[in-house]
Amino acid sequence: MAFGFRRRNLTRVFIIISAAILIRLATSSTSSSSSKPHEIQGHGVLDFVHGSESVLDSRRYAFLQSRVGRDERGDLMSDIVRNGVDDYWERFQKPYIVGSDTAQMDSQSVVSSIETLLSLNGWVAAHCPTLIRPFGQNSHEHAFDDLLSKNHLYFVGIVIHSADHFLVDQLAVIVQLAKRFGASSLFVSMLDYDSSDSTATLTDLSEAVLTLLGIPYRIRRVPGMTADPAAAYYPAEEAYMRNLALEPLKELYERRKIKFYRVIWLKGFTCPNDILETIKVSDANDAAMVCGMDWAEHNGFFIFSDRWRTRDINGDQFRQSKSSSKPDAVPPRDRVGSSRYSQHLPFQVFCCESGTHVVDPAQSYYKGISYRAGTDFHNVSTTETLPERAPDAPCLDSSQAWFCRDLWLQKAREGVQEMDASNSVARRKRALEEEDVVKEEVVHRVPNDADPDANAGSDYDAMPDSDVPVEDLSTTTRLSIPNSLFRSARILVNPRCVTTYAGVSHTQLALDLFGAEGEDHGLRGAGRYVLDDWEGAPESFVCQEQRQTGGRKATKTQRRLGYSIHEDLQRYL
Repeated sequence: MAFGFRRRNLTRVFIIISAAILIRLATSSTSSSSSKPHEIQGHGVLDFVHGSESVLDSRRYAFLQSRVGRDERGDLMSDIVRNGVDDYWERFQKPYIVGSDTAQMDSQSVVSSIETLLSLNGWVAAHCPTLIRPFGQNSHEHAFDDLLSKNHLYFVGIVIHSADHFLVDQLAVIVQLAKRFGASSLFVSMLDYDSSDSTATLTDLSEAVLTLLGIPYRIRRVPGMTADPAAAYYPAEEAYMRNLALEPLKELYERRKIKFYRVIWLKGFTCPNDILETIKVSDANDAAMVCGMDWAEHNGFFIFSDRWRTRDINGDQFRQSKSSSKPDAVPPRDRVGSSRYSQHLPFQVFCCESGTHVVDPAQSYYKGISYRAGTDFHNVSTTETLPERAPDAPCLDSSQAWFCRDLWLQKAREGVQEMDASNSVARRKRALEEEDVVKEEVVHRVPNDADPDANAGSDYDAMPDSDVPVEDLSTTTRLSIPNSLFRSARILVNPRCVTTYAGVSHTQLALDLFGAEGEDHGLRGAGRYVLDDWEGAPESFVCQEQRQTGGRKATKTQRRLGYSIHEDLQRYL
């Protein structure tokens, strides 16, 4: 009798303990690493049992909307603004709130006001519906229905450094994308990197808008890597900022198994339809990255700005690249690329960023690729004497250029691994020995003088037409497998996705690029999007590098470097 009583008590204790454990699992993260309130939490038991129609439901999961490092510094207007808010609340809002039953009505009123405010009625965005575009992408109401019907998830990344002049336009674009895809199909990661203008105030506005519309986000403010501008190495800062902006992407995958279909990097101002167009190009080509075109106003004309990061498939810079260039003087120098550009068609490149661009995380971030920079730069805050570097030393260029080369390397590695899986090591070794190719890699060098126009253009890297340097040629010979034998990284530029900046006439640029009629060259359907043939990486590329610290405007030099995927594979495999 006593034994049965004790057994019943033990059973009750066991049930109570089990229930407590289940409740704790259901209401807390399964990952102990999510101790910070802004971090993404792992799945609880109730997530699996109850489920949700949307994995990015910010109203169900509060951690999907977070603010980190808010700028609380006061200024001359802080008291005035605070008093005005308090007065508005006390006189106009508080008297009419009589209970929770009116809260939903008040919220809906605010949401409607936001949509009206940010419905592309004003700022640069007001011109988007009226801009000339080839293929009638603005005039066809259902041009993107097939894309919108797939219910993909999109990650929007924005890095801001004292760029308040287009943040409101970017917010308007995000609202429009949310209206097309649905609020729970987007996650917005907004990084304010040590801004000194009104960006802090505008991120407060962004936080309010995204919260009320139910769009998941993380808005984060971080200080500069160094307080001394002379010690700041911009490519390292650039890599640091982008990797921070991608942290929610990785947390959502590691802790909740949420995969995004594409990452949209917003830079400058780009119209919503242009972004949708670029996503469609990315989807049709299964591309690792598709970039728009980045234009700045320079000496009275529009010039392709981003030669700091963009190279055509021959590895050349986009020199003499005006929006009004004739068909025989177009930005890409390769024959296929120039032909496609003249028809406003996407063309293959070795590397790009050039404004707003779309990245496939399945081919990059989820493969372990992140942004990085060279490490052997010279710190001018310690000494002004620039050390000598070998002619074939690694290129100290932008973090995006490193990212492009990592994409090419990753694709080559995948091809080699697949070949290993289908062939024995011995057969592969014999094949490589039989196909040993002796090739001459021409290493063109340009004297390491300061680029006299390195700071022209919105991205500080445009160059006047007359300032093409004379190349000093030298050659080296070494054994290597040609880059053309390796699998191609699918990197494209979509010339119809135009990015502009403050003071640039988006309307006039569209007329320069596409003409008054927006001709379509008789192309329809997938033919205008899909590339049938993909080139291998070039055997050399123009290296525009920043060899020393000094921030974004530090001196850049140029040389042409040999490029060997085979040697990189030997180094990393």
